[in-house]
Amino acid sequence: MKPSRIRLTLVLIIGAYPLITSLLYLWGPLLAGRPSWQVAGFIVPQMVAGMVWVIIPLAYRLAGRFILQPG
Repeated sequence: MKPSRIRLTLVLIIGAYPLITSLLYLWGPLLAGRPSWQVAGFIVPQMVAGMVWVIIPLAYRLAGRFILQPG
């Protein structure tokens, strides 16, 4: 069954927001004063890894029925 893109997007936003917020709070003091491109370059790999190995599998485990509902 093909996932609903809008439902998957909504569920992933709910997971991505706390992940990126926690990464920014965790690394904020270390990255303070750095240019945005350096902060992004440091945070993005962690964000992607967190999404691929934690958030997306957890989203399907907890909200799989909602994501896979037709229409």
